[in-house]
Amino acid sequence: MLQRIYLDNAATTCIDSRVLETMLPYLSEYYGNASSMHSLGSQAKEALDLSRMQVANCIGSQPDEIIFTSGGTEANNMAVKGIAFANRHKGNHIIVSAIEHDCVLNACKWLEEQGFYITYLPVDSAGLVDIETLQKLINPKTILISVMFANNEIGTIEPIEEIGKICKQHNVYFHSDACQSFGKIPIDINKINVDLLTVNSHKIYGPKGVGALYVRKGTNIAPLFHGGGQESGYRSSTENIPGIVGFAKAAGLCITEMAYEAKKLTMFRNKLVDFLFSNFENAYINGHSEKRLPGHLSFSFHGLEGETIRLLFLLDEMGLAVSAGSACSSNHSGSASHVLQAIGLNPFEARGAIRVSFGRFTTEKDVDALTNALKNTVMQLNSIFS
Repeated sequence: MLQRIYLDNAATTCIDSRVLETMLPYLSEYYGNASSMHSLGSQAKEALDLSRMQVANCIGSQPDEIIFTSGGTEANNMAVKGIAFANRHKGNHIIVSAIEHDCVLNACKWLEEQGFYITYLPVDSAGLVDIETLQKLINPKTILISVMFANNEIGTIEPIEEIGKICKQHNVYFHSDACQSFGKIPIDINKINVDLLTVNSHKIYGPKGVGALYVRKGTNIAPLFHGGGQESGYRSSTENIPGIVGFAKAAGLCITEMAYEAKKLTMFRNKLVDFLFSNFENAYINGHSEKRLPGHLSFSFHGLEGETIRLLFLLDEMGLAVSAGSACSSNHSGSASHVLQAIGLNPFEARGAIRVSFGRFTTEKDVDALTNALKNTVMQLNSIFS
């Protein structure tokens, strides 16, 4: 039987056995509705409150500033649309980076149809936003700036602290999508002056279908859902207690093990970079060489960009799961990556990236298997052009 090696942790992760063990009682014994007054409901409410505190502790916030959602997409939509409609009386201008996740960009396209004006902040060839340009784009009608903490396709970590200072100076709300960075690098919401922060569970060895939006006290935001008034009225719906409990456990484990994991994953990433440059003259890295997530690497081969899908299938046949880019868009659109085009690649090159994302359960043996597989598969592709 073919041994599978999973190297697509930026798309999703498996549930850590410690997380699953924490969740199981809330799927069977403690299944009450957290809004119910009886003992089963009280047990669920206690678990909800504890989980909220645990997630808050991971980013330095207050528990009542955490709103649990169904995931990152909902939290991002809540942040962008919620700020837009709650503050329409102040202005209708929103600034987002050109390399945001599709859910942010598509939410902004929809807001344009509702009368909002969206400015797309450019990035340089490494994927970093231009701070000077950002300052020039802010005007009296600007109500929100949204820049992701670290990019999902190329792994570049943005200058979030600098952006936060600028937003504070101009009295503009600042939102950051931290789904890729949460649990992998330190985040302190007070240090970075963010007003809203999106995090989720399934990127950090927790269950799918659960996430959260941090909303700083005093932030004027409108809810997406209306109903029973759960989550302090911001997100009406019966809370997913097993998922939330699992999310909180996963987050806590990531904080506890962050230093060890970051060191290990950076070593694996650097080993892959050294291999690529030592063995392929046509290899190049997408994104920043240093300011990037520990276990994340996006790379391409000059002249072979059109063969990326074939390369992925060849690797999959050998038991290696890697990605061509964002899982949220690669299977639903035939267009070239907007992220890679934003950093200066042409449409042909922007279809040719390979994303490898190491994780908690990756071993050095797995990295060696990948490098050996790349030697064989890239040689097969080169033969096409010989």
